[in-house]
Amino acid sequence: MNPHESGRRARPGVFVTGTDTDVGKTLVSAILAKAWGADYWKPYQTGIAAAAGDSETVAALLGPGGGHELHAPACILRAPLAPWAAARAEGVALDMSALRLPGTNAPLVVEGAGGLYVPVDEHSMMIDVPARLALPVVLVARSTLGTINHTLLSLHALRARGLPVLGVVMNGPPSPGNREALERFGGVRIIAEIPPLARVDAAAVAGMARRIPALDVLMRGVEMPDARPGA
Repeated sequence: MNPHESGRRARPGVFVTGTDTDVGKTLVSAILAKAWGADYWKPYQTGIAAAAGDSETVAALLGPGGGHELHAPACILRAPLAPWAAARAEGVALDMSALRLPGTNAPLVVEGAGGLYVPVDEHSMMIDVPARLALPVVLVARSTLGTINHTLLSLHALRARGLPVLGVVMNGPPSPGNREALERFGGVRIIAEIPPLARVDAAAVAGMARRIPALDVLMRGVEMPDARPGA
């Protein structure tokens, strides 16, 4: 059975994106999946020629048990580039209009690639993915210098598209000043602050997961958009 056309009913989910590449989306996705007993899906996986895929990384970070299902990517590409560029390099034609959520009986954590304006295909950017799938967004941001500008720009882009933002996860050394600025000028809640971890492993993920608010608490008052087949 194609995992993207499963007959199982869809459950609530979130789209995890970042203010940039390498801000910690995969680590945060694993922490959220652990906290919520969620499945994990990364629709567009690039860069597998140089490193293991993010699904394999998340599997290791979640550890055995827990009932998590790691759904297969819709597209796997070798080059560590934006999906659009990696697909062109391999002669693959991507079409985001064919993207569908995998069926699951659990909440679903969907991880994007890069930032919001990474090209996916000839007509779509990564910001179009949560719009198409009708998912609220968790934004991962660095805690360090420069994060205010990058995070506020990303929040502005999401809100201009009418996409609900559940909150921001700050990754890096704690910065009370940056947190206050994002809350005040971004009008956003900080879901969690992930400090530098001595070891990035299943035990550390489980420890951080205990600090994450429940998904149903975060979803209260969030008006979900309709899926946008033409997005």
